[in-house]
Amino acid sequence: MGYLEVITGSMFSGKTEELLRRVQRARIARRRVVLCKPDLDDRYRRDAVASHDGRDLEAVAVPAGRPREIVAVARQHRAEVVGIDEAQFFAREIVAAVLELVEGGVRVIVSGLDMDFARRPFGPMPELMAVADEVVKLKAICVVCGEPATFTQRLIGGLLAAADDPVIWIGGHESYEPRCRRHHQLAAPRAGDAVAAGEEGRP
Repeated sequence: MGYLEVITGSMFSGKTEELLRRVQRARIARRRVVLCKPDLDDRYRRDAVASHDGRDLEAVAVPAGRPREIVAVARQHRAEVVGIDEAQFFAREIVAAVLELVEGGVRVIVSGLDMDFARRPFGPMPELMAVADEVVKLKAICVVCGEPATFTQRLIGGLLAAADDPVIWIGGHESYEPRCRRHHQLAAPRAGDAVAAGEEGRP
C-alpha cells in the first residue's frame, strides 16, 4: 500500500519548503517523482512549485476543477511519489484521486492551507487530513508580536479583509501576513460589495 502525508499550517509557515524537501529526498533515493500544482497558482512560475523564499522545482499545472487529472499525470510518469502543492484550491474530488493513488501503492505528499483567511476550514484539506497516514501542522511567526502564528491575515491595500470577501485571492507578502490568535482580525462584513464566498477573486 501507499502512504499519504499532509503538510499544513498558515501561510509563511514553511509548507511548500517542507514539501520540496521531501520531494527532493525522494529523488535522491532514486524514486520516480512527479510534482503537481493547481493552475490557479501563477504567482511565481506556472511550471514549477515555488516557495516564498525562492526555492522551486518543476511541476505540472493541473486544472483546479479537475483534480483527477493528477492520477493520469502520475501514471504517465510511472510515479512512485506524487507531490501536490496548494491542495486547498482543488475541487473536493482530489480526495478520491489521492486515495486512488495511495491504494495503488504511491506515496502522496500533500501541502496546503488548513484554514482560509477567516479561520474557516479550507476546501478539501480537512478531509485529506482526516484520511492521512501522517499530518504535519507547521507554524509561522506572528508579524505583530513574534509568537507562533497559526492564522493567515489578509490585507488588501493595507485594509483588513472581511469574512464575506472572496475566499480565493491569489497573493503573497503584499496581501497576507501570519498572525497569532490574539492579533488575527477581520473587518466588518461588506455585504453587497464582496463576491460570494467560494468564488475566485484576484487583486
